[in-house]
Amino acid sequence: MSETEEPSDEDLAAAWGASVDSGGLDAARTLNQSEIDNLLGFEKDLPPAEALSGIEQIINSGLVSYERLPMLEIVYDRLVRFMSTSLRQLTSDNVEVGIDNIISLRFGDYLNSIPLPAMLAVFKAEEWDNYGLMVIDSAMIYSILDVLLGGRKGTPVMRIEGRPYTSIERMLVEKVIHVILADLSSSFDPICPVTFKYERLETNPRFASISRLSNAAILARLRIDTEGRGGRIELLLPYATLEPVRELLLQQFMGEKFGRDTIWESHLIAQLWDTEVELSVVLDEYPIRLSKVMELKPGDQITLNVETGGLVAVRCGQVKLFDGRVGQKNNNMAVKIESDLVTQARSGLPM
Repeated sequence: MSETEEPSDEDLAAAWGASVDSGGLDAARTLNQSEIDNLLGFEKDLPPAEALSGIEQIINSGLVSYERLPMLEIVYDRLVRFMSTSLRQLTSDNVEVGIDNIISLRFGDYLNSIPLPAMLAVFKAEEWDNYGLMVIDSAMIYSILDVLLGGRKGTPVMRIEGRPYTSIERMLVEKVIHVILADLSSSFDPICPVTFKYERLETNPRFASISRLSNAAILARLRIDTEGRGGRIELLLPYATLEPVRELLLQQFMGEKFGRDTIWESHLIAQLWDTEVELSVVLDEYPIRLSKVMELKPGDQITLNVETGGLVAVRCGQVKLFDGRVGQKNNNMAVKIESDLVTQARSGLPM
């Protein structure tokens, strides 16, 4: 083989076998993480669309992405503000609440990824007749206990693993859960009034199944810090739970006031009141041929089928607004409004 020729696959295989036989390489060599990722197809350099196989893309296409529900992100922003205030009042301490991320995933995948030990609170959306799940991790549980029982600030939280949670610990955590659920209900009020009612507290994910494992759900991870102490609280709402308000969550509003800007509304109302509108008083109308109109000349008279003091139509453009009577006031022609046709049409009264 010449120096310019590249080695073939057979030559490489022969060289590999020779090196193994001679002891040059270990036959049981351990692969590093990069090689394992390449072997399994997890290539980090590829864009997301190319990193997934065709089957994976078909499976994941059935998931619901939270970006399709723009209002849900605003709801969680309101929840963060409400929780910051309510938890600060509950703990009498400085509390910072933030959103790590909002993702969509399958319910079964989430149950298998919950780090234990943790507390899983099952709650019900009464108006929607469905359930949601709140997960409080171990760090957050012991931070709640430390804060509510008067632990010193700035000291690391002592965690006791390998034992079930006591009744006192569960009671204190349930108190925080009730506060968060009340804030979550308030966050949904501008969209749809809903009451989230606490159902039960579980420590085993198998007993917290509120949906089919293959169903899609939306997960919001919240981070809570209280001066060096804190943890994570995760809110999971199955897509079936949000289905009754899906149309409302699909709307795209700008600003936290859900599309209503009171300053702009007041300005618009003030400008409308000052707007000049041209009204037309129609004494009578009847069809006439265009040839007759072309034959009209100065001095011709047009007979109208309206009596003196009879009703005439007051219009704005082509819209008939009022019925009135023609008269005179201060040497000017005037029209007296007799009936408001627009109000009658809205109330269903005969016009």
